[in-house]
Amino acid sequence: MVFIIFVIFWACVLSLVFFKIKSGRKGKWAKLFRITTIIFSISFFTYWFIKKSAVGFVDNSVGLQVVNKLPQTLDFYLIKVDTAKNGNLEPKHIGKIRPEYYRIEYLKMDQSDEYWIIGYLGKNMVYFSQHAVPNKNIDQIVEVQNYINQSVKLSGTARKQVDAYNYDNSKLGIWISLDFLLIFLNLALLLRKNRDVNNE
Repeated sequence: MVFIIFVIFWACVLSLVFFKIKSGRKGKWAKLFRITTIIFSISFFTYWFIKKSAVGFVDNSVGLQVVNKLPQTLDFYLIKVDTAKNGNLEPKHIGKIRPEYYRIEYLKMDQSDEYWIIGYLGKNMVYFSQHAVPNKNIDQIVEVQNYINQSVKLSGTARKQVDAYNYDNSKLGIWISLDFLLIFLNLALLLRKNRDVNNE
C-alpha cells in the first residue's frame, strides 16, 4: 500500500516534468505516460476508498461486536496479539461509537487467541480491557459499561502502539494528500492541453 502510494507520487512528479515535452515521438510517449499515470492513480484510489469504506467479512474469522454502554462517545482501538509471532501487536482503529451504538469487526485469529480493546475520550485513555478467544468458532460481544483499566502495564504498551499507529497514518495521509494534488495538477494540464489542441 505505502509502496504504491510512493510510486504514484513519483510517477505524478515525472508526469509534470514530461508535460514540457510536447512534440515528436518523445512527446507522444510522454503523453501516454501521463495518461497511464492518471488512469492508474484514479483507479487505485477509487478501489482503495471503496475497500476502506466497506465492512469486509473475513473467511474463518471471529466476529467482534463492541457496544458502547457509557454515556459518552468514545474512540475505540483494537489490538490483536499475534501469539505465533512472539506476541506481535497489530493495532486497528475501530472508530468512534456513540452511546448505545456498536461496531462490528471481523478478526483473523488463526495465529492469535487474544485481543485488547482501548477506548479514548479525547486524548485520554479511559478504557482498556484484555480478552481471550478460547473458542474461535464463537463470535464475541464486548459491552463497555465502565471506565476501567484492567492492566496498567499492558495499557501503557497499548498506548504506545496506538500512538505509533496514528503517527504512521498521519504520515500516510500527508502522502495521499500530495498524491491527490499532483493527480489534480496533471489532470488539469492534460485537459487544458487537449482543449487548446481542439481550439486550434
